[in-house]
Amino acid sequence: MADTTYTPPQVWTWDQENGGRFAGINRPTAGPRTERDLPVGDHPFQLYSLGTPNGQKVTIMFEELLHAGHSGAEYDAWMINIMESDQFTSGFVDINPNSKIPALVDRSGATPFRVFESGAILVHLAEKFDFLLPRDPARRAETFSWLMWQMGTAPFLGGGFGHFFAYAPVKIEYAINRYAMEAKRIFDVADRQLARTQFLAGDEYSIADIAAFPWLGMIHGGHAYNNGAEFLALHEYKHVGRWITELSKRPGVARGRLVNTEKGLAERHAASDFDALDPELLKGG
Repeated sequence: MADTTYTPPQVWTWDQENGGRFAGINRPTAGPRTERDLPVGDHPFQLYSLGTPNGQKVTIMFEELLHAGHSGAEYDAWMINIMESDQFTSGFVDINPNSKIPALVDRSGATPFRVFESGAILVHLAEKFDFLLPRDPARRAETFSWLMWQMGTAPFLGGGFGHFFAYAPVKIEYAINRYAMEAKRIFDVADRQLARTQFLAGDEYSIADIAAFPWLGMIHGGHAYNNGAEFLALHEYKHVGRWITELSKRPGVARGRLVNTEKGLAERHAASDFDALDPELLKGG
C-alpha cells in the first residue's frame, strides 16, 4: 500500500521533531558542539567507542590480538556515550570528523595519528600485526571483498531495517517491506557462503568475520530492533547460526563484546579488568 500522507517540499528543511528516537542528537551538520578534550591512558592504542556492533568489531580485534600473544596491542578503551552527544565534543571530532564511533589513536610510534571507520581500523591493526589478513593475493582479495561487503550492508540492516522497524516515529509499510527484503537478502548471501566455507572468506578466520559477526550475531540472536529476528524468520539461516555459535565461543570475541558496555566494562584499561565480571559473561555462546 502506497504511503500518500507526505508530499516532499521543493527544498527540504530540517525538523528536529520528526527525527524519531535519535531526534535529540541527529542534525544535518557536522563539527563539534562542545569543547572537551579526550582522556588518554598509558597504552599504545587509545580507543574511543561504544559497545555497538561497529564498536565491537574493534574491541574483538584487540582482544583477539592479545589472546594470540601480541602484547604490543594493549589498549585503553574509553566509552563514548552517543546518547549524551559525547561524539560531538571537540576532542572526538578531532579524531573522527564524521562523529561516529569507533575512533582510534595509534600512539605506538613517535607521532600519534588517528584512524576512524571500523573497517579502516581493522585493516590498520591487521597489517600492523600481520594478523587475520592473508598474505596470499587471492585470499587477501577475498577477505577484503567480504570486509567491504559488510561495510556496505550495515546501513541497510541498521539505518534501514532497524530504523524503520523499531525506531521510526511512524510505521511505514513500504519502508519496512523494502528493508526487510534487503535484510533477508543479506542473510541469504552470508548463509550461502557459509554453506560452502567455515568462515566468510574461506576456511580461515579473518577480519571479515570480525566485521560481520557483531551485526549478524546481534540481529540473528534477537538482541536488537524489538526482536527483529522473529519478524525476519532468521532461524531459517542455519549456516549463519552455526558460524555465530562458533565465533561466540572464541575467548577474544567473548571479551571484546563486553567492552564499553553497561553489562560489561564501561572502560577497559587492562586484561585484569575482566576479572571483576561474572565468569558466565566470559564463556561466550
